[in-house]
Amino acid sequence: MSGISAPTAAQVPAPTTDAAETSGRRRFSPAPPPARALALGVVFLLVTAVLGFMIHADPARPLFQGLDARWLSWMGGPHDGLYAAAAAVLNWFGGPLGVVVPLALLIFLIARKRWWSLLYLLTAYLAGNMAVVQILKYWVDRPRPAHPLVRVDHGSFPSGHAAGTALLVVIVGALLVPASRRRAWWFGGALFTVAMMWSRTWLHAHWLSDTVAGAMAGAGVALLLWRVFAPLLAREGQGRRPERAETCGTHPLKS
Repeated sequence: MSGISAPTAAQVPAPTTDAAETSGRRRFSPAPPPARALALGVVFLLVTAVLGFMIHADPARPLFQGLDARWLSWMGGPHDGLYAAAAAVLNWFGGPLGVVVPLALLIFLIARKRWWSLLYLLTAYLAGNMAVVQILKYWVDRPRPAHPLVRVDHGSFPSGHAAGTALLVVIVGALLVPASRRRAWWFGGALFTVAMMWSRTWLHAHWLSDTVAGAMAGAGVALLLWRVFAPLLAREGQGRRPERAETCGTHPLKS
């Protein structure tokens, strides 16, 4: 019909600023911690402290030494074959590779400019491995089992390998794993931590209670600090990429 004219390009409305911002890609924001994270962290650290006090009272023969000795007897030889290979890999993970993994995560967070996540990683790693574990080792001063099969340092309580493993499981789950996949991650991480605990006793490097306390100390520190850092971690997803909004601004078209 002659009375109706098709809209020209100049009459087509450009995307509004709100629409442009909506089309911009939102930065990754770590999912908030579970509601029980704070309570679990406090309980884990309290149990670790109670075990430490009990061993400190009698480092050579604490109240649960009988259970530790019986478990160690089940971890007798022969120390070869598949079990030896698995224990060697886990021992290496808790040693040199235990530094490589958080270092790689640190580099990744710097590259993505996730500064609050980086601060949480550094704080949790230093507080868990350097402060809590090392202080307990020198304060409790528990003798290790006789004839360990790997090189060990001072103090048996708590297990640094178990603490570092549980710590990394929680940190990675907090910073990289979406909430919808965390249940599977926690399950796999718990199995991996238990495997690390088994390897430390199978190698006669720790008593069973050392590994339990180590896992609780590492997970407890990471969970507690996760809850503390939660408001700061949430800020990482509030900003948007400005360059996307700039390219979608309203510019009149020339006819």
